[in-house]
Amino acid sequence: MNAKILIDAIVRQTMILIAQLSTADGVRSPLSHVADEVFIGLVRELESQGLGKKVIADMFGLALRSYQQKVQRLSESATKRGVTLWGAVHSFLAGVPAASRAEVLEHFKHDEEQKVRSILNDLVETGLVCRSGRGNDARYRVATEEELQDLGASGTVDTPDTNAALVWVYVYRMSPLRRDELARILPLPAAALDAAIQRLAADERIRLETRPDGVYCLTSQCLIALGQAAGWEAAIVDHHRAVLNALVAKVVSGRHVSGATDEVGGTTLSFDLWPGHPQEAEVRQLLASVRKQILPMWEQIAAYNQANRPDSTYKVTFYCGQYLVEEGEGS
Repeated sequence: MNAKILIDAIVRQTMILIAQLSTADGVRSPLSHVADEVFIGLVRELESQGLGKKVIADMFGLALRSYQQKVQRLSESATKRGVTLWGAVHSFLAGVPAASRAEVLEHFKHDEEQKVRSILNDLVETGLVCRSGRGNDARYRVATEEELQDLGASGTVDTPDTNAALVWVYVYRMSPLRRDELARILPLPAAALDAAIQRLAADERIRLETRPDGVYCLTSQCLIALGQAAGWEAAIVDHHRAVLNALVAKVVSGRHVSGATDEVGGTTLSFDLWPGHPQEAEVRQLLASVRKQILPMWEQIAAYNQANRPDSTYKVTFYCGQYLVEEGEGS
């Protein structure tokens, strides 16, 4: 396996996805924090595989001291533990009617001033935060939903519903998930995250369990119904995770070939069609056909599990996807 070629290709394809998402429906999403999050995410995953700091530093081409300083600087805000500085600044502004630049800098006095200023400028330029005044007289507030819509920076039909759907997906995939860990991986403002958790608990979509080391969120199922606009973001996250996890499972299995009886992996087929092709309708309806076949199976299993679930279980995740490319559009 040529790991470098695979990594380079996957990074390029992921950058395409990020670029498309960052401009979808006219949205101009902030990207200044993405490189930092990629670095920290890679560090966490490598550490979870048992690699030492010296080895990871070498993989990034950094001296150990430089690596440790970078991790410490990027892992979280020095002012608000558990979240990135970008997320902490946005969350702080979301919790107050407005704040002056001096008030923001004072609140984040334990963080690098230049980095806080840079994040403020980024939030303003992307429309997520509004600024009035200049210099030391500048004041900042989070943009209203109406202002975001005017800028084309808001595509959610119902933000509380969207937040709840995202939380539900994360809890389902990682259940039992401690609340502070959920806050770290899903950087919603604290009030929005609490509201989503309480909404899901009230609807009995998740349950909360207090343990000696904190409050955990648990659920045994998650279903984002077809046609539910507020679940679009959650569905994208879930689809992307399913594809990546299938690839990871294949890589770590040690088998770099496919077999007819494989229970782990995937199959990709492309069909060349044209209007009037004898199997045009059959192929274009593949996604609908598979959904029609497996959704009743999922419902039957979910209903059976309600009354017959043992203590020890395992999960099988099946993913299917389909898209069309017109002639000349590329691949």
